[in-house]
Amino acid sequence: MSQPSELNSPAVEPVQESLSARLKELARLFLKLGAIGFGGPQAHIAMIHDEAVVRRGWFTEEQFLEGVAICEMLPGPASTQTGIYTGYLRAGQLGALVAGLCFIAPAFLIVLALSWAYFKFQGVPQIEDLFLGISPVVIAIIFGFCWKLGKKAIKDWQGVAIALTVLILSLVFRINILLLFLLAGLAGLAIYRPTSPPPAGPSSRTSAWLAPLLPITQGIPNLLANVTAEPIAVTGFWGLDRIQEYLVPLTTFFLKTGAFIFGGGLVIIPLLETAVVNDFGWMTRNEFIDGVALGELTPGPVVITAAFVGYKVAGALGALVATIAIFTPSFLFIMFASPFLVRLRQNPWVKSFLKGVMPGVLGAIAAAAIPLAAAALLQDTVPRTVVAVTVGLAALVALVRFRCPTWQLVPVGAIVGLVAGAIV
Repeated sequence: MSQPSELNSPAVEPVQESLSARLKELARLFLKLGAIGFGGPQAHIAMIHDEAVVRRGWFTEEQFLEGVAICEMLPGPASTQTGIYTGYLRAGQLGALVAGLCFIAPAFLIVLALSWAYFKFQGVPQIEDLFLGISPVVIAIIFGFCWKLGKKAIKDWQGVAIALTVLILSLVFRINILLLFLLAGLAGLAIYRPTSPPPAGPSSRTSAWLAPLLPITQGIPNLLANVTAEPIAVTGFWGLDRIQEYLVPLTTFFLKTGAFIFGGGLVIIPLLETAVVNDFGWMTRNEFIDGVALGELTPGPVVITAAFVGYKVAGALGALVATIAIFTPSFLFIMFASPFLVRLRQNPWVKSFLKGVMPGVLGAIAAAAIPLAAAALLQDTVPRTVVAVTVGLAALVALVRFRCPTWQLVPVGAIVGLVAGAIV
């Protein structure tokens, strides 16, 4: 089994542990982190840093920060990829596999159980009241994320123009999100291109590695466009009668989605919402918002919302297929491209491309959030609409002004929804 190259050699230890011992320790650590990992990606990364660098001294500060920078550059959930990268540095490719799987597993099992309960008891008044308070909080989380991403990604009027263009093209003309990301990146290359060519040598050759980070799956949108979509009813926990029929569309769609989550886990919102609600008709917009809420409520990455969608399509096996597919690109990027990614990150053309993608991501999320907000806030009666709008505004203020953790706001919204729903 291959070990990390000299590019990322782990810190020297007094006693060299066996590979088996390292794998067991990685499994124990990331199962724990996956079970208690509330608070979003930055909290996850901070937990991994505390355990791997501060407590165990596996790596130097510089090694860990280099890994975080690489994971932030890549498409995919940065915190999960940081865990995979930590496992890679600690025990090679097997370590990456063990760390990533153990980090994802607790959240997957929790979402699977919640998905079963949600669809089994869907329509029960108390469940509807529960999401009366939860759904507006999720909308606030999305807009709060847009605010934070905007401060980070938009530094000039060109960035504003890219974000607004993507928002209009996505919201009004319903242009494919992945195509918009590519166009935003090309705009970044044109606007922020390096003033001088990169020096000759190994770093200049790494530009060839940009190809896997761009739409390497250009044929997938065409494949998905030809897949017949129809509304799907929940057909049982295991979904055996659905899994064969929907195995290909589930796999191809979530592979594609996992390869293009630029800018954080919430970028999954526009990618999923357009396809599962509008194109495939796999679920209603309200169901989708509730699925995102469950992803926010559980520990681990919000990308685990894919399991909720997979469960609706084809039961527990559908949830498993969707989860494996959406995380597979992250494993591939880290396990097989890590030796090249440090140099790739320094390439000025890559930086220019990503500088264009980030405002495009912001525009796409905002475009997806607007119809979701309408579905979450506009209730069937005026009093319930007032409750939903009030909860959403209060949650947005708590996030932006007071920086309250999202995982705390979701349960509070649920309690408010239950109480208010019983009154109104």
